[in-house]
Amino acid sequence: MAAHVRDILKQKGTNVFTVDSDATVFHAIELMVQHNVGSLLVLDPNPDPGESPVEGIFTERDYLRRIALKGRTSRTTKVEEVMTSEVISVSPFNTVKECMQLMTEAKIRHLPVVEDGELQGLISIGDCVRQVSRDAQTEVAHLQSYIQSVVMGRYPA
Repeated sequence: MAAHVRDILKQKGTNVFTVDSDATVFHAIELMVQHNVGSLLVLDPNPDPGESPVEGIFTERDYLRRIALKGRTSRTTKVEEVMTSEVISVSPFNTVKECMQLMTEAKIRHLPVVEDGELQGLISIGDCVRQVSRDAQTEVAHLQSYIQSVVMGRYPA
């Protein structure tokens, strides 16, 4: 059975770290270091009903490409000036395989999880890889158990 985004959220939880769009990039970096995360979601304080509340995402890559390499200062630049505003999101019902394919094709590492206009969580490529690994370990354990049963004569080969 294919694993879904909801399975990842059950394991990791739904806590999401956010930053205001008018915060400085320096403050955003402080939050990322404090929480040991590679991205922060930027939420719209007044989203339209049923619409995604995600206004943008600020990532380590945004900092490197739009601050460090451009010679800008993080203490005066606002997050809204450098965040990625075209954010791809998924639902809890997407499969992990679909998410991995989406992240690979779009060259991104984080996907907000939104259902009916409500933010449900955030998954990363690392979360997806961990889920695939857990599923593979479970499958191997089932196969070993089956093989052992056949060897012991409990099931016909």
